[in-house]
Amino acid sequence: MKTIKYSDAEARPNPHGVDTRNLYDSEHAIMTHILLNPGEQLKRL
Repeated sequence: MKTIKYSDAEARPNPHGVDTRNLYDSEHAIMTHILLNPGEQLKRL
């Protein structure tokens, strides 16, 4: 098992302008952590 800390993952840009970090990425799956601060929301595209 590989332990990954959220704070060590690199922030990635996205069209919503929120903090997203890929914690796991393989050819079979991707796990992304999305942090929404008070007042932030995801845009409907």
